[in-house]
Amino acid sequence: MTLNNSALYQRDPDYIPRVAAVHDMCGYGKCSLTAAIPILSAAGCDVCPVPTALFSAHTMYKDYTFHDTTEMLPAYLDAWQKEGVELDGIYSGFLGNAEQVGIIQRLYSEYPTALRLVDPVMGDGGKTYPTYTPELCAAMAHLVDGADVLAPNLTEASILTGDDYAGQNVDDDTVNRILDELLEAGAKSVVLKGIDRNDGTLRNYVASAESGSEGKEELVHGKLPFMVHGTGDAFASALSGAIMAGRTLPESAHIAGEFVRSAMQVTAKQPHFKERGVSFESVLSELTSLVK
Repeated sequence: MTLNNSALYQRDPDYIPRVAAVHDMCGYGKCSLTAAIPILSAAGCDVCPVPTALFSAHTMYKDYTFHDTTEMLPAYLDAWQKEGVELDGIYSGFLGNAEQVGIIQRLYSEYPTALRLVDPVMGDGGKTYPTYTPELCAAMAHLVDGADVLAPNLTEASILTGDDYAGQNVDDDTVNRILDELLEAGAKSVVLKGIDRNDGTLRNYVASAESGSEGKEELVHGKLPFMVHGTGDAFASALSGAIMAGRTLPESAHIAGEFVRSAMQVTAKQPHFKERGVSFESVLSELTSLVK
């Protein structure tokens, strides 16, 4: 059985789709909304931010401020309803606390036809991010059921499935088990990111509920000899943008992987790049070309 290669979103070339980006905002260090807004915009989307937290800088820095925006969000969305705001996609990422899962579920209820694009941002390298509590991680699991696209890395997949983190070098049997567990939990499709088998490449896997892990597609990208903060947000934003541009899910995942690799090559030439984050500005043309 092969993966269903029909597009998740049928793009009208004369229409600009609206996507709610439910992420935090960092003043310094490119990630979350400072990635989602320009990347989705480059892919021809009207980005409607829903800020889940305000940071002075991302959590890889030693010193940062954190402001939870939960209290303001109900009135924020009430105003959208009063103005008749319409949405074609809901793309969620980093959350400030467990209550914000309810905010996303409210969006799902009020915009039932919008695509649900879930990047379950919780951690990497086997560790959760500093502001993520066990309660928040448990609440994030509620977003799996019904997600049109769920895009975890291996750390996040282990949290969502309750399995032990096995590192990035996992075999096909482990990949299949993870994909099937997430699909059985209610995700309609999964993009599993960041498998590294120490062969100079990185692998991502795409699977759908219709085909299961047996019909998964493997996407292989050349691995660069360094890591950069923010690549996960850049990948998920490019993935969402390509989907909203009318590309199939495997195509979108491939586009996102190559976009991040191109951006990392630019990033390595920038000062303090490992902390500052991925520099994607000069390669946004890879996404604008999707909607010309």
